[in-house]
Amino acid sequence: MATQKLTDSSILIVGAGTWGCSAALHLARRGYKNVKVLDPHPVPSPIAAGNDINKIMEHKEPRPPNPDSRSIASATFTRAALKGWKTDPVFQPYFHETGFIVSGHTPALMEHIKKEEIDQFEGDWVALDSAEDFRQTMPPGVLTGDFPNWKGWISRSGAGWIHARKAMVSAYTEAQRLGVKFITGSPRGNVESLVYKDGDVVGAQTADGVGHYAERTILAAGAGSDRLLDFKNQLRPTAWTLCHIPMTPDEATKYRNLPVLFNIAKGFFMEPDEENSELKICDEHPGYCNFVSDPDHQGEKRSIPFAKQQIPIEAEARARDFLRDTMPHLANRPFSFARICWDADTVDRAFLIDRHPEYRSLVVAVGGSGNGAMQMPAIGGFISDVLEGKLPKELKGLVRWRPEIAVDRDWKSTQNRFGGPGILMDFQDVKAHEWTQIGEGQQQRK
Repeated sequence: MATQKLTDSSILIVGAGTWGCSAALHLARRGYKNVKVLDPHPVPSPIAAGNDINKIMEHKEPRPPNPDSRSIASATFTRAALKGWKTDPVFQPYFHETGFIVSGHTPALMEHIKKEEIDQFEGDWVALDSAEDFRQTMPPGVLTGDFPNWKGWISRSGAGWIHARKAMVSAYTEAQRLGVKFITGSPRGNVESLVYKDGDVVGAQTADGVGHYAERTILAAGAGSDRLLDFKNQLRPTAWTLCHIPMTPDEATKYRNLPVLFNIAKGFFMEPDEENSELKICDEHPGYCNFVSDPDHQGEKRSIPFAKQQIPIEAEARARDFLRDTMPHLANRPFSFARICWDADTVDRAFLIDRHPEYRSLVVAVGGSGNGAMQMPAIGGFISDVLEGKLPKELKGLVRWRPEIAVDRDWKSTQNRFGGPGILMDFQDVKAHEWTQIGEGQQQRK
């Protein structure tokens, strides 16, 4: 089908999170006139990974002299995203190029960083070898800790943080302005199943019993996608934990325009958001799943996402341990907000963006694997390329439908992540009294 004809066809997007909103925007910009998006929650969804005050944005070029295909493809994605963050008026206001510190506190972690995270011979990486080196990266009084055994590197360009929630809402608003129709909230936007006919996907049915039919369907429901399609074990919904510390106006001013500080086994923080003057802290770990018997899949044990604006007490303890190393003057301050944040891991943590091999009208756009939010400005363009059959060759092999690598998948794999107890955790092991009760009276704010 010619591109011009395709722009006249009906497109249904299931999911109005980071990737769904980006795809809607890019399709509208390409002239698609009949695009509809369904989501069980208003934008921004409480379960969307992109519903967050800030996320890390980092771009790494492939390492010479013989970069592998994965690093080339990854750089293609992030290079396009960085360009969008810097030049696209929909996204540019929400990118803060403040720099990025990557660090560890054991020899093994440092070897991993040197091998996988940075190229000491490219860019502007500067080594941080002492506590004083770390403290000098920020204004006096911000980093007051002793940084026990910490080593790291800082880069000032091409990295920083994004206000993910505002960027997602901006994409949603612009897509609406360009004519995209969003149906959100339950039951009208809550997709219960895809609709099949003659061996193809022809749309989706929502909880109010309405069938939404389209010539092309894009499944971009993030961690919820696994419940709507058999991904042949390619997706594992995985969650992380975050919390906020309230700051005084003077503190919030002091903490402006700071580089992101990331210890790959302890956690990270970014500057306070401007609306609530709250500092976000994430404890680092391989993730949590929620393994329960799924009635939609013959009682098979699967990780099923759920929304919760609290975190396990053990996660709070890890966050405070990170603070004791870096900012002990904040380590005992009460937290004002907390939530769990879901994403979907592929086996190799590469994205999954492809036409389904059996359903010719279905495109899957899933598998952010912890790196999806920073792709927001450009990922919708790549999803649109798949829809139009013109995804660049260097990307196609990496993000293809690939169930063969998920055979006998280790569902407890740490996916090469560090921190916490060093294992994938299960929310089913967290008892009711082992959750925090942070800000109980204000947890519904966004």
